Amino acid sequence: MPPVFAHGALRLYLLALLEDGAKHGYELIKALSDRFNGTYSPSAGTIYPRLAKLEEEGLVTTQVDGRRTSYTLTEAGRHELERRRQELNSVEDDITASIRRLADTLREDIGSTMHSLKDELTATSRQARAEAASTAYATTQAGSFARSQAAEQLVQGFRSELLMLIRLQKARGELSDVQVDSLRRVLDRARAEAKELFER
Repeated sequence: MPPVFAHGALRLYLLALLEDGAKHGYELIKALSDRFNGTYSPSAGTIYPRLAKLEEEGLVTTQVDGRRTSYTLTEAGRHELERRRQELNSVEDDITASIRRLADTLREDIGSTMHSLKDELTATSRQARAEAASTAYATTQAGSFARSQAAEQLVQGFRSELLMLIRLQKARGELSDVQVDSLRRVLDRARAEAKELFER
């Protein structure tokens, strides 16, 4: 996936998020995730080094309260933000484009997975009906077990693949509410189509 922020743009956007008051690192991560409608959530390893650099440059100050550190714009930070206001508008446009791109990619991935599952279920059902029509009762009993095993293996394989994708997204820190909701809708449709397939 291409970078969500161009070089230096995240640094500028962090200044913008601090314009209306001090925030903790977690609040900044949450604000970014909300801005992207949950399609992107930066990791702590992405945010905190940039905040440290902003502090080093005198653009933000920190205040430690127990285990939490809050970040506040300095006067120099406000001047930097004002000086680059036009650039910030361009960053906002880029964010809007990124949200569309990420949402489109997610829809395509889910649609492709849904199509593959539907094709596999249809092929398995056709094969099961063809075999049942051409064998005797005893053979059908044995074949039924084999088909049942094959169908279960298809479902288990699909489940394993989905779990792997979910764990990969989670490891990247990119598993969002939008993705979970989209996946729920896809699986609900798959469940309904599978039921219809076997009730024919």
